[in-house]
Amino acid sequence: MAATIVHDTSEAVELFPPQGLYLKPIAKLTISVSLPQLKQPGKSISNWEVMERLKCMVHPEQFATLRVSKSTMDFVRFEGEVENKNMVKTFLSKLDGKTIKLSGFTDTLKVRAAEVKIDFPTRHDWDSFFRDAKDVNETLPGERPDTIHLEGLPCKWFSLKNSSSEKPSDLILSKVFGTFGEIRNVDIPMLDPYREEMTGKNFHTFSFGGHLNFEAYVQYQEYIGFVKAMDALRGMKLMYKGDDVKAVACSIKVTFDTTKHLTDASIKRRQQERQKLQELELRREEQKRREKEDEERRKEDERKQKELEEQEREKKREEKVRKREQKQKEREDRRNTRKLQREEQKRLQEKIALEERKLILVQRNLESIRLISELLSRAKWLPRLTEAREAEAARRHQVEEKRRQQEAELLRVEEEKHRVVELQLKEKELREKLLENLRRKEASEGQREEPGAQPTEQGTVGTPGRKKYRTYTHSRSCKSAVKNTHEMCCKLRSP
Repeated sequence: MAATIVHDTSEAVELFPPQGLYLKPIAKLTISVSLPQLKQPGKSISNWEVMERLKCMVHPEQFATLRVSKSTMDFVRFEGEVENKNMVKTFLSKLDGKTIKLSGFTDTLKVRAAEVKIDFPTRHDWDSFFRDAKDVNETLPGERPDTIHLEGLPCKWFSLKNSSSEKPSDLILSKVFGTFGEIRNVDIPMLDPYREEMTGKNFHTFSFGGHLNFEAYVQYQEYIGFVKAMDALRGMKLMYKGDDVKAVACSIKVTFDTTKHLTDASIKRRQQERQKLQELELRREEQKRREKEDEERRKEDERKQKELEEQEREKKREEKVRKREQKQKEREDRRNTRKLQREEQKRLQEKIALEERKLILVQRNLESIRLISELLSRAKWLPRLTEAREAEAARRHQVEEKRRQQEAELLRVEEEKHRVVELQLKEKELREKLLENLRRKEASEGQREEPGAQPTEQGTVGTPGRKKYRTYTHSRSCKSAVKNTHEMCCKLRSP
């Protein structure tokens, strides 16, 4: 039920001013516009155009709301609402029996208007209902006309002030409707979290304005309170005036309870059902808790298993890294050792090179000193040095000349030696021949002479004696030649 802004609050009746709640009379009209027969195909009448013509007919007055409630080929029915109840007759005089001329149509549209009869239960309705009902006992609360059923109440209007929640309060509801009489009991199904599950009905409804509405049951202690409330709410809208003085009104549905909702048995039954649902919810929560614990335990086990696996993998990784680091450290140690060895060797080589360099420098210094001394000595004894060089050159010339002479003598000695050797060979061959001839001659003479005869020694001895003398002479001359050759060689070898 849509909430509308109220500009004129002169007809408002106080309901509960501390909460800003008032009652405002409902002023509604029903307007029917008869439509002509459409002779041309494809041509139609705009409901919006008809609505605008109706608004022009009541000018300078204005409708609070105007909407199409039914549309057919023969008529269009509108439902309009005006600000105040006393303006209904004015609107009826301007609309009822009048005609509308639409552009493009030759026929006129006849308008009929009447005040809407409010559908609200009367005293006869509830008296006859409870009188004819067979399963009620009018002596018991809830089974007699004492309970009002309200629908379409805005939650925000019945919520506690200065509260962030917009849920309705049963205390505020009791105070508001307690102005008509003493309240025995109230019930807001929306506040019961188990009610929807018990009844299968959704108690959260929205109006066209976007406000959350609720339904409620109000039970009075006395019948007179119920009658006063019904009479006060008949033909009324609920109006809310805020702190900013702006007023908003909405229509609510009010009926008497026919379901024995607030009887003791119904209340007890709902409590038992609520208790069962609470126990069921507790069991469900316990089941959910156990399932959650099982799930958490399973997740914890999985997490521990994963942690163990992760720790195992981490250990393997650490072992692998440790081995790799150990190998790398060993390689680094070997590399450092080789580097130290190379550095030590390099330092040793550098030290040796430095010592050698020092030695070379010392030697160069000594050589420099010697050279300087020599140069000074030569500069001092230069004339004598020149004479010595000349004498040395003469001496070397003499030695060279003597060497050439010795080489010539050696060559001559060699030639003589070859000649002597050839002579010795020839002498050896001749001696062998002579000895052979002598043996042959002695052999032939021995055969002619008698045994014991002495041979003549003149010729025999003389010839050998000469040969021996010549051989000796040749040997001595050879020895002399060899001796001379040896002396010459010694002289040549000597410096």
